[in-house]
Amino acid sequence: MAQTVTDDNAGLDQFESRRRRLFLVWLPLACFIFVLLFPFYWMAITAVKPNSQLTDYQNHSPFWVVGPTLQHMKYLLFETSYPGWLWNTLIVAVASTFLSLAASVFAAYAIERLRFRGARVTGLLIFLAYLVPPSILFIPLSVIVFQVGIFDSRLALILTYPTFLIPFCTWLLMGYFRSIPYELEESALVDGATRWQILTKIVLPLAVPGLISAGIFAFTLSWNEFIYALTFISSSENKTIPVGVLTELVRGDVYEWGALMSGALLGSLPVVILYSFFVDYYVSSMTGAVKE
Repeated sequence: MAQTVTDDNAGLDQFESRRRRLFLVWLPLACFIFVLLFPFYWMAITAVKPNSQLTDYQNHSPFWVVGPTLQHMKYLLFETSYPGWLWNTLIVAVASTFLSLAASVFAAYAIERLRFRGARVTGLLIFLAYLVPPSILFIPLSVIVFQVGIFDSRLALILTYPTFLIPFCTWLLMGYFRSIPYELEESALVDGATRWQILTKIVLPLAVPGLISAGIFAFTLSWNEFIYALTFISSSENKTIPVGVLTELVRGDVYEWGALMSGALLGSLPVVILYSFFVDYYVSSMTGAVKE
């Protein structure tokens, strides 16, 4: 009889554990996945919907498509400047990310490893600079861009994007460099290595996950940036995807929803591919560097 009671209690505990896991883990996870993926699903079905189904919700379901078409994709790629916008965005994002990472590596290494007076205050000020909204910075930056003579060119974006990329990448790399043991540098200094050799042959190889993580963030921010690209670029051929899709595919009160969603879907693919290839490095950079 006692054995039966024990078995019943064990079964009840297992049932309660499953129900608790369902409500505390799987249900919130399902809601999160739905909220995260539904915009991509909506973009995908809108991009292949015929024009007759885009607004006719009485005869067609808004959540499904009947007779998908690639007409919107064809219009976007061959009848608009979208390929040029894609190329401009790629050049600007890659160049600004490279410049930002180069400057951030030197800044983060100097603050965390050289231990000069006021290093912590400098690191805090750099992070506070990242918190300044770009909607405030673009006004003085526009004056500089006009005076230098780089308005309406990709160079204007390549040189202004690091103003918000460098503070963030520096702050991110500071935390990663801090986790690398100092004993490695001290041993190299004893052996006669210079600071440049330590940085290039010891610190940077160990900090590859952190560099990739900072690069992904910088590339994503550059790829999706809107305010600077809208302010500093005026000609259609020099626009980036976020500005070009919005300004060229919306004419007054006429919204070309099929082309808009196609542009948004194609514009998000490079970032998705980037994350998918480097997700292991990204996760490892979030969990720490070298263990002592």
